[in-house]
Amino acid sequence: MTNWNTVSSLATGGGTLVLALAAFAAVRSANRAAERSLLAGPGGRLSRPVLAERGPAGDDGLGRPPGEGAAGRRLQGGAMLYAFGFDRVGVLVSDMYIVLPDPRPGHEGAERGVRLEVRLLERGDLKGSIYSARPIEVGPPVWRADLLEAVDGPPGSLNRAHHHPAFRGWEPGRRVFDAELTASPLSFVGEQLADLEGLFERAGLTAGEAIAADAKNLRGSVPEILDVTGRLLERVQRGELAGAPGGDPAASARVGWL
Repeated sequence: MTNWNTVSSLATGGGTLVLALAAFAAVRSANRAAERSLLAGPGGRLSRPVLAERGPAGDDGLGRPPGEGAAGRRLQGGAMLYAFGFDRVGVLVSDMYIVLPDPRPGHEGAERGVRLEVRLLERGDLKGSIYSARPIEVGPPVWRADLLEAVDGPPGSLNRAHHHPAFRGWEPGRRVFDAELTASPLSFVGEQLADLEGLFERAGLTAGEAIAADAKNLRGSVPEILDVTGRLLERVQRGELAGAPGGDPAASARVGWL
């Protein structure tokens, strides 16, 4: 079995589109330092993570009260999103804070950590000239890994870590817990990402030629993805990311891009 904890320190290229977005929630200080790095690609091209700030506190663009979703649930933008795009699939990684409204026994209370999803991607048609920005649609999920832990537990325990091998449309199936995922999360995630065609099969999806090509490119980018994931986990455990939303404790809350 490949030791992804070791290879995650190696630099990779692979022609991968890499985007990193940071949105600072209203509950955090606007001048908190965000990670900045330059990722070198083939031919010396540079892909620079892009930082985007949220609007004023309480402005979600939909005219709703601060922190309230369509059903009155407390929702808020996350702090950091990384997106690795290939031809037809992408890998998205974000910090996460969540309170489930109806948790399974023994899993009550808030959870925090890092969520990683394999998603379908679609390139949109240009809306203007050849110089115009291209729309990119992040489509339905294929696989999800939630590297979570109880907020009231010791940092780094990952005692709520699980994954979702299949989805029903946009809705995930049941949480699947694996001892290897808890003990060695980066190795587990790396092995899954290195088998993209297997992820499609276990999700009940058909992997065509485009997915086979993506599988090869994704395998070459796994170390870079795991490096990002590991750094986000460290920041969560230091209390820099995945913070609770402001206001009174909510029975249901979700803070994160994913």
